[in-house]
Amino acid sequence: MTNTALITGASRGLGLALARSLAEAGWSLVLTARGTAELRQVATELDAVALAGDVTDPAHVERLSLAAPELDLLVNNASDLGVTPLPPLAGYPLEAFKVLLDTNVTAPLALIQATLPALRDRRGAVVNITSDAATGAYAGWGGYGATKAALEQLSNVLAAEEPDLAVWWVDPGEMNTRMLADAVGVEEAAGATDPAKVAASLRDLVASRPASGRVSLQ
Repeated sequence: MTNTALITGASRGLGLALARSLAEAGWSLVLTARGTAELRQVATELDAVALAGDVTDPAHVERLSLAAPELDLLVNNASDLGVTPLPPLAGYPLEAFKVLLDTNVTAPLALIQATLPALRDRRGAVVNITSDAATGAYAGWGGYGATKAALEQLSNVLAAEEPDLAVWWVDPGEMNTRMLADAVGVEEAAGATDPAKVAASLRDLVASRPASGRVSLQ
């Protein structure tokens, strides 16, 4: 039986690295991201099903769930950094914060809800990608960190409510990605961990299936 994974934010960074790692291990993949051209290239490379779109769009979430009627792993990796340069909370634009919450918290929950029947059937797993900004008081990271803290608690409760599933909220540490470069600059981001290394650790996590909980890969 072939395992199937649904990965959001799969056109670059950690999502792309994890897709490549799982494909290497023989997984069947359903991938999504907003960038159609980039996603199409990844799908061709990995012989994957690709559905470009915005995870905050309910119609797109429904399409994704229909594309994965048999599902072993959901990876909520798609995320938004929010306003840049990163502003202090005293001046964080509230409308922008609402958009950030929609992308980083509401959208993952919507996709979990949509795919739960398939995940339950296969006693599958959910990986929600979080951040040390969810627990650390880093100046400028309040908006992003608050959304990741909410995602962590959502994951924690999901694990309690769905004991037959494995639910991990994973802090991957700093990675050399476009998002980190947008936050701290290209030069500093270049010294961070290669996403491929993190993806290998994530694949090992899924294969070993430890108890649900928070996982730090730093």
